[in-house]
Amino acid sequence: MAKFDLHLHSNNSDGSDTVFELVDNVKKSGIKIFALTDHDTVEGVNEADRLTTSEIKFIKGVELTCIAKGIKCHILGYNINPQSKELTELIELGKKLRRIKLEGRIKYLKEVWNIELTKDELDWLYSRKSVVKTHIANILVNRGLSDNNVDAMKKYLDGYHAPNTRFDGEKAIKIIKGAGGVAVWAHPLGGEGEEHISEQEFIPKLEKMIKCGIQGLECYYSRYSIQEIEFLKNCAQKHNLLISGGSDYHGSNKTVPIGRLNISDKNVDSGEINILKILGK
Repeated sequence: MAKFDLHLHSNNSDGSDTVFELVDNVKKSGIKIFALTDHDTVEGVNEADRLTTSEIKFIKGVELTCIAKGIKCHILGYNINPQSKELTELIELGKKLRRIKLEGRIKYLKEVWNIELTKDELDWLYSRKSVVKTHIANILVNRGLSDNNVDAMKKYLDGYHAPNTRFDGEKAIKIIKGAGGVAVWAHPLGGEGEEHISEQEFIPKLEKMIKCGIQGLECYYSRYSIQEIEFLKNCAQKHNLLISGGSDYHGSNKTVPIGRLNISDKNVDSGEINILKILGK
């Protein structure tokens, strides 16, 4: 296990931990540097900052759901100012777009699967600060309709073709930079539950992302092999991009523990992650 983790989620997006629980779990895990990177919200970063002790270094972050030059991607923003006007406006837009997608999924469940959510279930969903498929899937699991949220999403939700609710990637990167942050391409070979793209498929996408202004790659990732990590590191070094790493921890909503930065759970020295120097950590 590494002593740092730059990709963690709380229940302000699709994690299961409250911010208090997340910070407590970080402390228990022995992590010394961490970032909170909830999807399309910065709701919990100030609370996490207050709860973090002097022995642990905290980085304020966010993970923006984007499409950049036709590439569906997630952009991590590190060292962001959560009060940035442009970032706040983007997040508010995201809430509206996610509400549209949520209502479409609710309608899809009813019309295609004859599953009608109760008032309590709907109230809970609408109370979320950042709603994603995982939240609906958890409801279906609680009803006994599926064994886990991944299977629930695949069976009941993936058939819904939602309108685009992603941010423009180039604009999102500019806003992250304008908020004092550093923009990093999250799990660039594919995230949780996604088929990993080949090296040949990745190269042209990387070239487009560089043109959009991306500053770094999440080379170390809990679902990546050592071979995949070395490939990404070589790409980062070739193009003078920063190297980052994170587990993509979601608490009980995923099986990834805090601090796991490769599929083999091999230890990673912080010296391998040059973004830490840029972030002043």
